[in-house]
Formats: sequence, C-alpha cells, structure tokens
Amino acid sequence: MGTLTRAHIEAFLEMISAERGAAANTLVSYQRDLDHLHEFLAGRKRSPLEADAADLRAYLSELAQSGFAASSQARRLSAMRQFYKFLYAEGLRGDDPSAILDSPTKARALPKIMSEADVTRLLDLAAAEANDPSPGQLTRLRMLALLELLYATGMRVSELVSLPARVLGQEGRFLIIRGKGNKERLVPLSRSAIEALRRYGEARKAAGKDDTDSNWLFPSSGKEGYLPRQVFARDLKALAARAGLPTAAISPHVMRHAFASHLLENGADLRVVQELLGHSDISTTQIYTHVLEERLQQLVQTHHPLAKLAKNRE
Repeated sequence: MGTLTRAHIEAFLEMISAERGAAANTLVSYQRDLDHLHEFLAGRKRSPLEADAADLRAYLSELAQSGFAASSQARRLSAMRQFYKFLYAEGLRGDDPSAILDSPTKARALPKIMSEADVTRLLDLAAAEANDPSPGQLTRLRMLALLELLYATGMRVSELVSLPARVLGQEGRFLIIRGKGNKERLVPLSRSAIEALRRYGEARKAAGKDDTDSNWLFPSSGKEGYLPRQVFARDLKALAARAGLPTAAISPHVMRHAFASHLLENGADLRVVQELLGHSDISTTQIYTHVLEERLQQLVQTHHPLAKLAKNRE
C-alpha cells in the first residue's frame, strides 16, 4: 500500500475513533474493508485518491460476483462512503465519487412455511386429542377450533384470539374479520372449521361457560379478556412436539404463511390471497411469488409442447 494512502486511511480511522468513539472491532472492520478496496483499485492501477464512481461500481460488482452477501456489500459501501466523505471534507479530493452509488438490494427473506403434510399431521392430532372425553376436553376443543380457523382463514394471530363470542351464533360459511386500521374483510370458512367451532361452542355451553360475562370467543382471565397470543403460541408448539414436528419452525405466523402458500400452490390468484390476508399493499403479498414461480415452471415443463417433445426424445 502506498505511503500516502496508508496515511489517509490511518487519519480516517483516528477521526472516527476520536470524534465518533468507534469501538476497536469497528476500527478493525473499517481497516480491513478499506485495505481490500485499495487492493482492488491497485489492480486497476488506481489509488483511492484517483478512483472515480466507475471504479467503485466495479469494486461493488466484483464483491457481488465473488459471492459476498448483500449485507456484506452494504457494509463495505458504508465504509467506503465514510472514507470518501472524510477525504472530501479534508480537501484531499474535490468530489465524493461514492455519493452517487446505489446500495446493494437486500433479498427479502422468504417466509417459513409448513408443508401440507405437516399441517394435516398437526390438525389430525388436534382432532384426535379433542375427541378424548377426559378432563380438559374443552381446552383441547378450543385448540382444534383455533387451528382450524387459523388455517382456514390465514388471519393474524391477534385477529384470531380476539374474535367476538357472537361468532358462535352466526350461520353461513363466511366470517367478518376486523383487522389492521379497523378495516373489515370477509373470509370463507372451511367445513372442518365450522364443525370445530360448533363443537367448541357446545362444549362451552355444557361447561356452563356460555354466558354473557365475556364478549370473546376465546375468553381468558387476563387483562385483555381473551386468550393471550403467547399462550396460544406456546400451546401450538407443545402440540407440534407431540406430533413429532420441529417446534422451532412452527408458530401461528408460520401457519398464516402456510395458508397463503398452499392457496397459491393450488391455483389461487395473488390478488385473492392479498384480500384474504388483509394486506393493504400487493407488494406485501409478493413475498409468496416464489411459490407462483415454482408452479409456473412446473406448468411449463408439464404442458408446453416443446417440453413434451424434449421429454419424448429422452
């Protein structure tokens, strides 16, 4: 590394240490990132003082092609920007070539989902346990109703546990859910969800709990008056463990994702899923497009004439 460049980097590190109180690990990280940048520029016969925006873009492109994660690229870009701001502020450069660079796009994490087989396994066990007439059956029937409603509608767990008790008196296959922003949406119920609700309501009545003291479908003695979401999440993990499923990968929110993904896998339209989930923006629902992409690829491979021809030639 050239003496001048080393001196500039050291001056930059001294500045962020003295003026910003940067930790030792941060200083080591900046030193490593800027050394790496210098090595790249040296290969292009340029120094950090001479580099322009095209050189820095080439560096970021090299990082991407070398397999650096978007988060690592973003961290190096941050170090680079701060270094060039320092050079500009100190009058060592007349411009800041990093100012016009775009940040690397971080890939949005795909939601965890359960397979249809795993959901079936969970529901089957919940149903089997709900059929057990021993003490505690009302709690087991409540769990079955919770799961059937969740998988049938994909509602948020906060919407599920705070459903009103009047749901038990309704007829028909649709449920009105009050979601974010106090907005209401209509969702269809499956036959199994309707049956689970009926059985739960009858059990409540038989246990003498079908009174007007609570306005909630799933009442609790807690301050909200309805079943805490944490309690449902805990009981769901316990059920998953009894079903032999990995508890770390199962939660009420994961089942909501499963609802959406399974609908798309079976041909539902993305806009319909958006309405059922209560997303105000289609971009929120588009985290599930990986499911659509897989289905479209499968359709092309199965039905496209050229794909069929290629298969026949094998």
